[in-house]
Parts: sequence; C-alpha cells; structure tokens
Amino acid sequence: MSNVEQQPYTQPIGLDIGTSRIVVARTADKKYKYDAQLNAFLTLPYSKLAESLLQRENVFHEVQAGDLVVAGNDAQRFAEVFHTETRRPMQDGVLNPHEPHSLAVIRRIITRLAGRAAGEGQKAFFSVPAPTVDTRAENIAYHEASIGQILKDLGYDPTPIQEGLAVVFGELGASNYTGIGISCGSGLCNVCLAVLSVPVISFSVPKAGDFIDCHSAEVTGELATRMRVHKEHSFRLNGLTGDRVQNALTVYYQEMIVNLTESLRRQISATQRLPHLDQSIPLVLSGGTVMPKGFLEHFGEALRAHEFPVQLSEVRLSPDPLNSTARGALMAALC
Repeated sequence: MSNVEQQPYTQPIGLDIGTSRIVVARTADKKYKYDAQLNAFLTLPYSKLAESLLQRENVFHEVQAGDLVVAGNDAQRFAEVFHTETRRPMQDGVLNPHEPHSLAVIRRIITRLAGRAAGEGQKAFFSVPAPTVDTRAENIAYHEASIGQILKDLGYDPTPIQEGLAVVFGELGASNYTGIGISCGSGLCNVCLAVLSVPVISFSVPKAGDFIDCHSAEVTGELATRMRVHKEHSFRLNGLTGDRVQNALTVYYQEMIVNLTESLRRQISATQRLPHLDQSIPLVLSGGTVMPKGFLEHFGEALRAHEFPVQLSEVRLSPDPLNSTARGALMAALC
C-alpha cells in the first residue's frame, strides 16, 4: 500500500446532463476520465426488508415519500427484472414536469458522479439544450437554473454551455473550433455552427433517440426500454429485413435522419448574417443515437440529397460519441 495520500481533485469538471445519461469528465495524468450513470429511476413499495436488501446489494437508491427510488444504472437492471419501463427525470432535454421525483433524482445522480467540490471556486461546466420550435424558453431557463443550483449546493462554480457548442469544443480543436457540432441524444438532437469557438447558429430538434425507441415500441408491442437496449447493442442500420424490431428501428431512424438534415439545411439557409467562410468546414456527429453501424452512411446520403448551404470538408463520427459532450464541457472549463 502507498503511504502517499491521494490529493483531492481540484481541477474543473465537465458534465453532460443528458436525457438518457449523465456523464462527468475529469482530467487525470493528462488524460480524460469519465464516469456515467443512466438518467433514469423506478420506484418500489417501501419496506424495511426491501431497504435492507438494497443496502446489502449496494444498490443506488434512497427513500422518497414512502417509496424506494432506485436510480442510475441500477434502475435499468431492476426494469429488466420486473419487465417494466424506467422513468425519466428529464424529457426532451429538460427536467420532466410530469415526474414529481425528477429534481430529487437528478440531484442524487449528479451528487454521486460529481461529489462535493474540493475547494472554493472549482469550475463545473454543464450542458444545456438549445431551443427548439416547441420548447418554451422558460422551461430551459428553469432547467438551467435548477442544475446550476444543485452544483452550487455541492460547492462548485457552475456555468452552462449549450450541448452543440460543447461538441465543437470536444471535437473540432484541429479546425480552431470552427465547424458544425451535432449531439444526437435521447431527448433532442442539438446542433451548433461555430466560428473560432463563437456560436453562430444553435438549435435543437425533438426527433432523436426517444422518438425512435417510443415509436418502434408502439408498432412492435415491445417496451421502449428494450428497444433502446437492442438499438445500443445489436442494431445495424442496413435496410429492411425479416425482423420486425430491426425494421421498426430502421424506419424511425431514417425519419429522424431526414428530419435532422432538413432542419440543418433550413436553419443555415435562413440565417441572414452567416459569416463568410473562406474554406470548407467539418461536421462531426456525437451522442448515443449515432452509434449503430450504418448511421454515418445514411446521414451522408440524406445530406447529399439536396444542395447544402455551406461547403463541408468532412462529415465524421466522434471516436468517443458517448463522452463527447462531457469532454467538450470540460475543455471549455479549462480554457
């Protein structure tokens, strides 16, 4: 055993506050380190026996209003056992207004991942969604203020950063943070076109991972949770087959991709004060929804279907799509 005590982590942290997952990014030995929890929970009827069993098995839980609330990655495990859907503290990129446990659960998950600040003024940059046509600005403002207060209560100095811009920071350093960053998550697809790290266009579209899961579940009779697991572990976007689950996911993936590329083309074309770009710019895709094999090819085909308003030097996937937003938030905090 080493006699040297481990020093407290005093550097900034980056947080991806996603509808599906919450990820914290830190630096360690000049490398990035990530910790994540599923942003989900389920409730069980309270009993002393059940609570003691959860404690014995080291299950991530707490007692709230007479319920045992199982949160994070353990919620998925229990959902599989009981063949039920997990519940979400967030919906469409912001705190879920229909879940009375939402704020308490998300506070618990953030506390578990981030811990208390090691010192006064420790920075914490956290992702927030860009507006959509349907999202009211006050909903985003309430969500942003709530997450900021949780981090303040833990002793951090919090700063919000829009999710698409975080992807630009995390992925486009080689192009001087100029290009298009897209995060395709569960609740939203967030987009940012930035020039020299300055956001020019930021928006989000609501057809994302949850749209695919829920609609695929409706037409197959499966649980949305099971569709998400199948999508993340074995799905390939390679056309229609004899498998109904594969076909449902393919149909709604294609709808999501077309919606995203059309929204991207429309938003950029409608921008009246688009900066003059002397050269073509990169576009990078991140987030869990882009991970299935074939996504990049289908996205590229949809992008090439009509003339695009700016010249692109490349269209690529992040090499680490699940952690891209958290890494970008951390890089912004370190600047």
